[in-house]
Amino acid sequence: MEWWQFFSLKPEINRLILEAEKEVKAQHEAIEAISLFNQAKVLSAFQQEKITDDCFHSSEGYGYHDRGREKLDALFARIFQGEDALVRPHLVSGTHTLFTCLKGLLSPGERLLIVTGRPYDTLWRAIGGKKFAEDGQESSSIWEGNLKDWGIAFHCVNMQEVEDAKDEKKLKELLQKPTSAVLIQRSRGYNPFRPSLTVKDIENMVNKIRFYNSDIIIFIDNCYGEFVEKDEPLEAGADLIAGSLIKNPGGGLAPTGGYVVGKKKYINRVSSAMTAPGLGKELGAFVYNKRLFYQGLFMAPHLTGEALKGAVTLAATLERAGYGVDPRPGEKRGDIVQMIRLKKREELQNFCRAVQEFSPINSHFVPIEGETPGYQDPIFMAAGTFVQGSSSELSADAPLREPYALYVQGGLSYQHFILGIGSILKAILAE
Repeated sequence: MEWWQFFSLKPEINRLILEAEKEVKAQHEAIEAISLFNQAKVLSAFQQEKITDDCFHSSEGYGYHDRGREKLDALFARIFQGEDALVRPHLVSGTHTLFTCLKGLLSPGERLLIVTGRPYDTLWRAIGGKKFAEDGQESSSIWEGNLKDWGIAFHCVNMQEVEDAKDEKKLKELLQKPTSAVLIQRSRGYNPFRPSLTVKDIENMVNKIRFYNSDIIIFIDNCYGEFVEKDEPLEAGADLIAGSLIKNPGGGLAPTGGYVVGKKKYINRVSSAMTAPGLGKELGAFVYNKRLFYQGLFMAPHLTGEALKGAVTLAATLERAGYGVDPRPGEKRGDIVQMIRLKKREELQNFCRAVQEFSPINSHFVPIEGETPGYQDPIFMAAGTFVQGSSSELSADAPLREPYALYVQGGLSYQHFILGIGSILKAILAE
């Protein structure tokens, strides 16, 4: 009996996948080499920090003198090449982590410059971006409690589109006061026209920013990019990186949380924004089982490699089926996200339902579009995951707006990703 027979799939689906795997064999080998390098880096950090099983014990109350919490911070700092780190379950999402950083880094009267264009929807709301009316036009209202309410302005440019002298002059002006911090979003978010950034791309941007202002704080939204390459953005000259623990660095095991790594003086400021000035990192009971955070971090290089291999195979398979994909199978990748260009709403629905159908949890549910906190448009989401909404597990999501583009990411194992591809191909062939 073959694997595809468990699900009544056609033999041609297996053939299509095998052909795609042959096409991307070299990419898989390169991913496995990076995964091995990063696994060695993580194991070495565990050994150098002398991690013991008593680091897994929970803490209560104020959480004073939590050795396991302090060692987890030290691990992240060592692995991502920072002076210090803040790793906490109290950071409830990637957006919350980023917003906490921005509140700590910026003061009233200062300005944030985002150099990768408009950020993804939830962060757009948090910094003070305007709402949209039903006709698609910006309204005058904004979400309360955002950065603008704190007296902090923001401006968005796409630094990669700066080409002529006029644009260069404008960028130089924007990098002067009152701008005090620059945000670079590594992943594309829901932008179908901007590729995700590699560490080399980030290094080029950092160098140009430093040329115009050597003192400015450079902060990287590192979501989906951890362990994709051998280097991380701090090694490219950034001051601070942050992300979610239910993405790459949680290894599919961390139940919640976020992390921040970088220069100690900035970690101190972010810690005060998370708790209160004078309290900082010293408080915060870690009542969850810390073993899941440690073990997830240890598994993260492997799981990231599995997700990347799955994404490359998916790209090769769907390109053969006539779909536009970005990145293409042989292109460099800055994160684990695979975008698929679709022509109509019905295709998007069918793709998401195919992913949900081959999920370990809630596979019998039929996903429909719905309002999701922080997003402007209804979101179509397939995520039959062990950890709710975890995008380190195989998942697919997209906003219901044109151009229709689906974003697939995660995968606890390459084998599960292949089963997901089988389900997607089944949906395609049915059409």
